[in-house]
Amino acid sequence: MFLVLGATGHVGGEVTRQLHQRGEAVRALVRDPAKAKAKLPDGVDIVQGDLERPDTLKAAMADVTGVFLMNRMGEVGEAVEVLADAGRLVFLSSAAVVDDVAEQPNVIGRAHAVVEDAIRASGTSWTFLRPGGFATNTLSWAEQIRAGDVVEGAHGDQAQPLIHEGDIAAVAVRALTEDGHDGACHLLSGPAPISQIDQVAAIGAALGRPLRWVDIGPDELRRRIEPVMPPGIADVYLGGLATSAPATGVVEAVTGRPGRTFARWAADHVADFR
Repeated sequence: MFLVLGATGHVGGEVTRQLHQRGEAVRALVRDPAKAKAKLPDGVDIVQGDLERPDTLKAAMADVTGVFLMNRMGEVGEAVEVLADAGRLVFLSSAAVVDDVAEQPNVIGRAHAVVEDAIRASGTSWTFLRPGGFATNTLSWAEQIRAGDVVEGAHGDQAQPLIHEGDIAAVAVRALTEDGHDGACHLLSGPAPISQIDQVAAIGAALGRPLRWVDIGPDELRRRIEPVMPPGIADVYLGGLATSAPATGVVEAVTGRPGRTFARWAADHVADFR
């Protein structure tokens, strides 16, 4: 039995579905079972619980041999102690984590490194997944795209290898169900860098109508996003947009097939932009 936390989210939902498709027994820990039942495949065992209330996790751990864990940027040290009893823990961390430093350089790295440290200290077998940019981050453009044919942003020509949530899940499933991933920190990315300008074009192609990028500059973008982001997140987000990054190739190395392209992601999510 595998326990999935965050099973109603983009990545956790994919982990749940892919495990279920393999014929594995899957249990989803959720806050709202009725809402989760509408989203998850028939046959998934749905239990109510909360990562921030470790006492609610113990009942969900019966017969569990592996756990997929996501971090909601909260304190999860006590929860890790309970989840570690499974014997194998796969944690969705972040490429923002920097190894072998006294202090993490930003708030996202710090939040995930704290959980990584707790998992290491637990003594369980662990695997950390450290993806860079998520393709799902572009869902923030959905309102603009529904309203017209222009997407406004900053640093449109910088390219990042955005990763499809299905590929993060595919690596997670391998780490949960196969040996050879104990102690691994998998740095995950999409198969190739793609600029925001080309991301917008790919979404337009999926929708069947041309979309256009308009660069408004980082100061204006900061003014728009800071009020709706937790403290410190805007700095990390804008810093990421300002730099290009290479693909890592880890998805193909682990799964044996190339990662899904951004064009594939856009086609898979076209309904989200309509």
